[in-house]
Amino acid sequence: MTITRAAERQAISDAIERMITGTPVRSTGALTVLQLANEAGVKRWVLTHKHPDLKEEFEQRRAAANGIPAAFQTVHARSVDLETTNRQLRETNTALNERVEVYAQVIAELSTRVQQLQLELTRPDNVRRLPTRLP
Repeated sequence: MTITRAAERQAISDAIERMITGTPVRSTGALTVLQLANEAGVKRWVLTHKHPDLKEEFEQRRAAANGIPAAFQTVHARSVDLETTNRQLRETNTALNERVEVYAQVIAELSTRVQQLQLELTRPDNVRRLPTRLP
């Protein structure tokens, strides 16, 4: 079965539209030339050698979409926001963990000092007996 050049062009144009809008039928939806050829149902060489203008159009539209189909752009933006939030939370967590370690060291040192002072106060060699008075 021979596909006419006009039918190939129409299939590729339709595939470009489906890929850019994020509604692929025959491919993974990744915005690559190979997946575009799969989506259009043509061999890659047909796309790159017989219809380079359509390949260029696809690449320009892919660049305009930042390589992300329109249907996935909101998901991608949310993902970027979550990654940023996650990075900030990790940095905050690291800073708080460092602060807790410092506090733990200070508490340990203060506890040791309190114990030393308590020992000094209860030691009998610190206490002198006063002479008893006779009446």
